[in-house]
Amino acid sequence: MGADHDLNLLVPLRALLEEANVTRAAQRVQMGQSSMSSALARLRAVFHDELLVRVGREYALTPLARVLLPQVQAAVPRIERVLAGDARFDPSEHHRRFSIMMTDYGAMRLHEAIAAAVAEAPGFAVDVIPLPERPIESERDLFTHDFVVTVPEVGIEGRSAPLLADEYVCLLDPANPAIADGELTFEDFARLPSAVADFGRIHFTPADRRLRELPGERAAPRVTSAAFLSLPSVVAGTDLVAVVPRVLAERLGPPTRTVFVAAPFEPAGIELLLWWHESRDSDPAHVWFRERLLETFAESVEADDGDVC
Repeated sequence: MGADHDLNLLVPLRALLEEANVTRAAQRVQMGQSSMSSALARLRAVFHDELLVRVGREYALTPLARVLLPQVQAAVPRIERVLAGDARFDPSEHHRRFSIMMTDYGAMRLHEAIAAAVAEAPGFAVDVIPLPERPIESERDLFTHDFVVTVPEVGIEGRSAPLLADEYVCLLDPANPAIADGELTFEDFARLPSAVADFGRIHFTPADRRLRELPGERAAPRVTSAAFLSLPSVVAGTDLVAVVPRVLAERLGPPTRTVFVAAPFEPAGIELLLWWHESRDSDPAHVWFRERLLETFAESVEADDGDVC
């Protein structure tokens, strides 16, 4: 893009390349769809390339557009920082809406840290988006959303920071006769009907993977939920057993009158990471929100550990 071209086209260019959709790009930068279509036409003239081509019902980036994408993602935030000068970022003076893709368990763990960050930045808002049933895609999900909270080794290529650790336990009704001296044998665990959280065919939790490795076969789940948080209420007053994160069982056990015991198999640990795209590293609002979120959450975990001690 030469010196005689309009630098204002950089913002719609980035939105178009990241969204690969005129309507979504227009919504993202708060432009009318006709204005975004006009911007796309001007960009096509500048680059002598279609940039977006229709493939079936969707659009796809042309080879040139794919080359431009990382360059634009790196350039736009830097230009914005230069134009902003050296002024220190003040979250109270900015407006921003962040989207975080995560499970209901992740939202339960993070909601206090999110609330604390938003309290310091009244112009900030957060949308919590459930994980998709399809595999998470770096080019789509980390472009479209500010953050993804999920386990490591799921094929995401991006920046990440450790967020939390937990372990799985077995949740039951306290009157379940399978509980003996606060324990559950593997034989009783395998015999009991189960309630499970199912996040799609390709989103297996560490507990799912561990159970698949165990000898023998278990009956199909009697109850399937699309969320972890509903399982305590489902288990209460029944002979069901559910494998859930310990912190969830600790928090929701008392109000639902359920109890948890150690899992009668080799522990399956939970590790969640906060993921983001590297192009966000030069975005002052994103950097502030990310650091505040991680800092506040770490402080809350330390406080909880202190209460336990």
